[in-house]
Amino acid sequence: MDPHGRAFAEAIGRRLLTDGLLDEMALRRAERAAQQSGERFDLVLARIGLVPEDKLVAVLAAELGIPAAPKPLRSDVSVLDRQIDPAFLKAKRILPLEETPDSLVVAVADPFDTASLQALAFHTERIIEARIATTGDIEQALDRLYGAEGTSSLAAESVKTAGASEADDVRRLEDLASEAPIIRLVQDIIVRAVEARASDIHVEPRSDSLRVRYRIDGVLHTVERLDPHLAAGVISRIKILSRLDIAERRLPQDGRTRSVVRGRELDLRVSTVPAMTGESCVLRLLDRTAIPLDFAALGFAPDLRDGIEALLRQPHGIALVTGPTGSGKTTTLYTALGSLDAEAAKILTVEDPIEYRLSEINQMQVQPRIGLTFAAALRSILRQDPDVIMIGEIRDLETAQIAIQASLTGHLVLSTVHTNSAAATVTRLLDMGVESYLLASSVTGVLAQRLVRRLCRACAKPQQGTSDLVARLAAEAGVDAAGARLLSRGGCPKCRNTGYVGRIAIGELLTMTAEMREMVQSRALDHEIESAAIAGGMRTLYRDGIMKVLAGDTTLEEVLRVTRLG
Repeated sequence: MDPHGRAFAEAIGRRLLTDGLLDEMALRRAERAAQQSGERFDLVLARIGLVPEDKLVAVLAAELGIPAAPKPLRSDVSVLDRQIDPAFLKAKRILPLEETPDSLVVAVADPFDTASLQALAFHTERIIEARIATTGDIEQALDRLYGAEGTSSLAAESVKTAGASEADDVRRLEDLASEAPIIRLVQDIIVRAVEARASDIHVEPRSDSLRVRYRIDGVLHTVERLDPHLAAGVISRIKILSRLDIAERRLPQDGRTRSVVRGRELDLRVSTVPAMTGESCVLRLLDRTAIPLDFAALGFAPDLRDGIEALLRQPHGIALVTGPTGSGKTTTLYTALGSLDAEAAKILTVEDPIEYRLSEINQMQVQPRIGLTFAAALRSILRQDPDVIMIGEIRDLETAQIAIQASLTGHLVLSTVHTNSAAATVTRLLDMGVESYLLASSVTGVLAQRLVRRLCRACAKPQQGTSDLVARLAAEAGVDAAGARLLSRGGCPKCRNTGYVGRIAIGELLTMTAEMREMVQSRALDHEIESAAIAGGMRTLYRDGIMKVLAGDTTLEEVLRVTRLG
């Protein structure tokens, strides 16, 4: 079948429609893009993010009659070790899987690249049996086998030949950022970050290197140290992608861009700040499909979920989520919005920035440069007759006062505040200048939360001789020790030898009872409010974390790390 012919596109399109992976409108969009670009239809589908790569592989395998490669791809032993140049395998995205005296089984990303398979057959003197796999799976397996050798050498060479003296010239920066090796390098950094489940990419120039770090499950990992000559080109390329001024290197800048990686469309938030050794750049990767907007999937305990949902059923009042940066507050708010009936209620948000776009909800982006602050936006949307208002963050007295007035006039208000505990949120708002009687009558509850890393199910192992520790932790958490188990982290390829995969939430929910309102109105200290809340049944962050430890979800060291106890 001609991969560039109309028959191929029609056959693939029929299967996608039958399997429910595309609708008619998206199919026509892909067909137009393929006609205009001249690219193969399946490549267009992946490039514009209409079909996830793994789904596309299954469709191609069925249509071409070529088996799909088994998952996960084996990458612990190199087949025909070093008999085949790793650079060839990486360039052609081919992974040898199994050999016999007469044949060689390989995973291929492009089943139509018959020339590479013929070259491999000639070189190895074996019959080649192809299996289709995703580009991402093959590249990850090759990286585990051979490392990242050669990834940036071509880009470094292209920069060095230009001469370091030209790096300060804006035109040269534009040329550098437009060179193919730099473009490939930046794209490779983003792709590998997505495959590693990173939430952020840190690109940091140093005197002796360009350091690239990924934040995975809340912890930074150095993944590569590139040639320092690459710094100007890489940073400029990122700036061009996010529509920032590449000539401005003295002031911080913020931007945004989109990228399609392995058939998934991502939003990237970009921040640059000047540093002594050059501009430091951070890219925040936002992939809504990777985050389950469900309280149970986020890890909240059943009684905590019941308490949160009870707050959301209130017709008015302010429900707050608090915690440090990166503790999942925004995700919790989006989950709360997703649990509301957007058809029956008018829901408006004011955010800075809008992290995820929700189709049934009206979202507004704050723009302080033109006077559209949180307070100004709130005053406007109150005239839109909303039922529910979500404010990205209460940062100042004016915003707090408008939020309180909105709640007192029949609106449900959801927002965040940066504090370390639920009780401290009350005193923080009082310190902003909010009147205690208004606070007592408007706030319905405060959820403080943290994220702890979840143990890898593939390599976690039971701790031995921990019965005394289990009994003590169960007593601290106020739960029965029967059935409890402590697991320790191991290390395997699935978790990148960290022992953890993903994160779950721990939380404490302070509900405003009559007693709490009296204490707030009398301006009680936060430790007094917390003690009264605990006496009334509130479970602290630490105790909630211990329950996750006893359930085998995480480790004691993780809970202590995020709660800073012990």
